[in-house]
Amino acid sequence: MQRHARNAADEIIEAVPAVDVAADTPAGTGTHTVPDPGPDTEAETEAETEARHRKAAERGDTDAMSALGALLLRRGDLAGAEPFLRAATAEGDRAAANNLGVLLHQRGYPDEAAGWWRVAAVAGSAPAAHALGRHHRERGDEPAAEYWLRQAAEQGHALGAYALADLLEHRSDVGAERWFRAAAEQGHREAAYRLALALERRATESYRGPHAYGPAAGRPGHAYDTAGRLRAADTLRAGDRASGAARPEPAAPRTAEAAGAGLLGEAEQWFRQAAARGHRRAALHLGAILEHRGELKEAGRWYLSAAKEGEAKAACALGFLLRDAGDEESAAVWWLRAAQDGDGNAANALGALHAARGEQQTAERWYRAAMDAGDVNGAYNLGLLCAAQDRLPQAEQWYRRAAYAGHREAANALAVLLLQAGDAGGAEPWFSKAAEAGSVDAAFNLGIIHAGRDDDRTALVWYERAAAAGHTEAALQVGIAALRDGDEQTAERHLRCAAGGGSAEAAFRLATVLDARRPEPGPVVLGAPVDQKTECEEWYERAAQQGHRRAQVRVGMLAAGRGDLAGAARWYREAAEAGSRNGAFNLGLLLAREGNEREAALWWTRAARAGHGRAALRLGLLAARRGELLITQRSQVQILSPLLSSPKARIVSRRSGPSAFPGRGDGSGTRAREAGRAPLLRQEGRPSSVVGRR
Repeated sequence: MQRHARNAADEIIEAVPAVDVAADTPAGTGTHTVPDPGPDTEAETEAETEARHRKAAERGDTDAMSALGALLLRRGDLAGAEPFLRAATAEGDRAAANNLGVLLHQRGYPDEAAGWWRVAAVAGSAPAAHALGRHHRERGDEPAAEYWLRQAAEQGHALGAYALADLLEHRSDVGAERWFRAAAEQGHREAAYRLALALERRATESYRGPHAYGPAAGRPGHAYDTAGRLRAADTLRAGDRASGAARPEPAAPRTAEAAGAGLLGEAEQWFRQAAARGHRRAALHLGAILEHRGELKEAGRWYLSAAKEGEAKAACALGFLLRDAGDEESAAVWWLRAAQDGDGNAANALGALHAARGEQQTAERWYRAAMDAGDVNGAYNLGLLCAAQDRLPQAEQWYRRAAYAGHREAANALAVLLLQAGDAGGAEPWFSKAAEAGSVDAAFNLGIIHAGRDDDRTALVWYERAAAAGHTEAALQVGIAALRDGDEQTAERHLRCAAGGGSAEAAFRLATVLDARRPEPGPVVLGAPVDQKTECEEWYERAAQQGHRRAQVRVGMLAAGRGDLAGAARWYREAAEAGSRNGAFNLGLLLAREGNEREAALWWTRAARAGHGRAALRLGLLAARRGELLITQRSQVQILSPLLSSPKARIVSRRSGPSAFPGRGDGSGTRAREAGRAPLLRQEGRPSSVVGRR
């Protein structure tokens, strides 16, 4: 505390010789030599300077007494400084009056100090006005504080301008930006940092709310995402730089985007200036901006600079950069350094790293450290860890702790746990809480719950909400519902979103929608060029490559239609080996056409046992042709008896017709999907501190 007070006093004192002593020589002292507060030459030592001032002071030189008092005061020799300062003050030296106030304030006499600061401030001393303004603000007298700080700021005093800006910003006064700028332009690094924050906040709030990058969102105000990484504000196209304190009138209309780009660009410049002067939080912000822009090498340089100065969040961010570059060992070193300095996000990252290595006890220790550091992700990750070890009571405990602290994914995970335990009544409120807080998975899960109650209208509302946030399975369900309602355009839009997100079922259903629009193919002409694949074929293939059996059968059919029997056989075989009865039947047809009736019979038998009636009939015809009619009749009874016991199977068997490549589906979809319902509850079971930080 004493060191902090000494440093604050030194800032005030140091401004005195350069401003007050040299410029504020009392009138009528023209016969006196004005002492230089510093050495005459580079070779002159501080001791020589003190001796020179002391000789002049002994001769009664007011300026020398003031300069000597300031020198002793800076050295901490209060007893030695006081006589000289009081003597110079008695002669009307305003710099001495200011410094006498500093001395008295250090001795614990703030009211007497304020009296001398007032004397100096009325005489025109900007440092004294600044000190007096700070004194009044500490006492809670903001009007008086603003008056005196404004007096200092308007005289060009950097500390006064910064203190005035800080006071105005505290009151949410838009005039703060002007004085931050005034102080920053004089080299005040904290003012440059605060100005950058103000510019960035003003730019981003105009079109998307509070600004989105900075230390701990240190984060609202400065924002970390759920993963705890710094997020850089979206950098817009380079535009004009905002120039003045007040917004200038533009010569021509400017879009909000261009204005925002200019402000963000200027904010980056001020962050850079503050960082270059050693401001570690500015270096952290600058690193986040550069990382967001993809300039990872320079971002790492600024993170490293801030981390070496003790900025834990910069050390954590540097760890993520190294991890992304594949250097986990170096990343762990920086995460350890940040975690030991109390950064909960770094502790979470260490926990996730050890969990991935199978070191569960070490992971748990770091997750607990993150939780103790106030990072709610620590409790959530502990829940995930316990759930993975089937320690469900402990998992529920940690999920609850995180959920009560507002962690939306913990609320969703808790609801899933309760639902799996049969407590549907206890689960639904947590799903709702998580969904209202923005959990996409929770919204999807609410859709599943309402669909299970046959409340399709409410289910669709939640599916649409999740789909709008990019949830692939929710988009699939919305697409299925739109198909069921006959809204093909809406269905196509959502199916495209789901298929683009990697859903094989969505890709297949999208392909069927597009397939239905295709004109009937004309007769095949020998020697005619083969048409390129249509979009629907491409979607069928994408689904087939992801293992979708019905899509594999359909791709095989399309290949056979083009005369590509080898390709058709490959896709039929993949589908059949995965359990598709249509794939097995069609593969048998191809093999029989090639004369391989023995293998064809094996695939037809597999299809018939899975309930494919036409495969059973083919087997019968094959056996009859071989003169094995009695055996055929017996085998057909064996194969068809389970089919005929089911009304659905009898319908399937009556559908059999002469087509050589029947059926676009294989009946492999789950009942939930055929009914348009999502099959499983969704829970993202990954440590939130590392995965999803982007």
